[in-house]
Amino acid sequence: MSAFLYAATRTPFGRFNGALAGVRPDDLAAAAITSTLATVPELDPAAIDDVVWGNANGAGEENRNVGRMAALLAGLPVSVPGTTVNRLCGSGLDSAMAASRTIESGDAEIVLTGGVESMTRAPWVLPKPTGPFPVGDLTAVSTTLGWRLVNPRMPEEWTVGLGEANELLRERFGISRERQDRFAARSHELAHQAWESGFYDDLVTPVAETDLVRDEGIRAASTPDVLATLRTVFRSPERGGTITAGNASPLNDGASAVLLGSEGAADTIGAAPIARVAGRGVTALDPRSFGFAPVEAANRALARAGIGWEQVGAVELNEAFAVQALACVDAWGIDPAIVNQKGGAIAIGHPLGASGGRLLATLAKVLRESGRRYGVAALCVGVGQGLAVVLENTDDTGRLR
Repeated sequence: MSAFLYAATRTPFGRFNGALAGVRPDDLAAAAITSTLATVPELDPAAIDDVVWGNANGAGEENRNVGRMAALLAGLPVSVPGTTVNRLCGSGLDSAMAASRTIESGDAEIVLTGGVESMTRAPWVLPKPTGPFPVGDLTAVSTTLGWRLVNPRMPEEWTVGLGEANELLRERFGISRERQDRFAARSHELAHQAWESGFYDDLVTPVAETDLVRDEGIRAASTPDVLATLRTVFRSPERGGTITAGNASPLNDGASAVLLGSEGAADTIGAAPIARVAGRGVTALDPRSFGFAPVEAANRALARAGIGWEQVGAVELNEAFAVQALACVDAWGIDPAIVNQKGGAIAIGHPLGASGGRLLATLAKVLRESGRRYGVAALCVGVGQGLAVVLENTDDTGRLR
């Protein structure tokens, strides 16, 4: 038995402290669920066997199982269960991977997946004191991104910041600042072109009571020359720093949803499937090299799909940093032109738990428009992990091409 993608939408991705800052993450998630189910109006929501949702933070308003909370807020029957998974940046893709396995095993026919992150609304947290009335001060820690409340037994070299880890990756592979800036400018250019051409019109639905109708971070005027003027963030140029706010993904708010089902679920859903989940891959390596982890994850997914890179017509690779995306593309030895043809996270944004659903939805539509048979969606994940999914295209009747 195979798992198929039937429908997918997302919210626009907002900037940190931007247009979606006033929206709770559970409401963002509910909005993505509502918009996705609206594309399959014949589906009785009571027929959904489970909701599997991705979220990286879990420390604020998305606490207590945001997957279940979002389903209830979206008006799904109370009989529809829900769970939340956390594989940091890969949480949204991980939710789809878990759901596809459930469908393939026969334990479910229809599973709603997706993910959400409000990096704006991520709270500050205080460590709980070991005893009452501590004498010293306690420091509030931001949960927006990166390490917090680190276990002192964790080796220090494994807990370097995300930016420093990618500067180490740059040193390892010799990827220049100029090349990173060119890649980042391409992301903005292609994302802008995709919006202008209407590509995202049926994939993105605005959130009620907000004014945001497009991804907020896209800068059509970005060029390599403009990006070259930005200062480095994690290291000074004198220390070899190359990563800037312009060639890395920003902090964002947003949600995405993906409806998966068995082949036999088409009649219940009232729609033909868009793509088949043909292979999955998950891998791990040294936490400092997390940006390179998609390489082996994608290779494993392709092997499980029974194909090679020469058969892949499109790749959606999450652009956490330009340097790590370039390192992965180089390692795969593929044509860079097939990667992120409608822009990537540097321009569109990377609300951690929501990115996996965005990649799958975009990949499925790129395959449909191009007529190519196979595509790969992949992400790097903090603390040294990578995820990848191979999608196989279907025609308008739902038959595999």
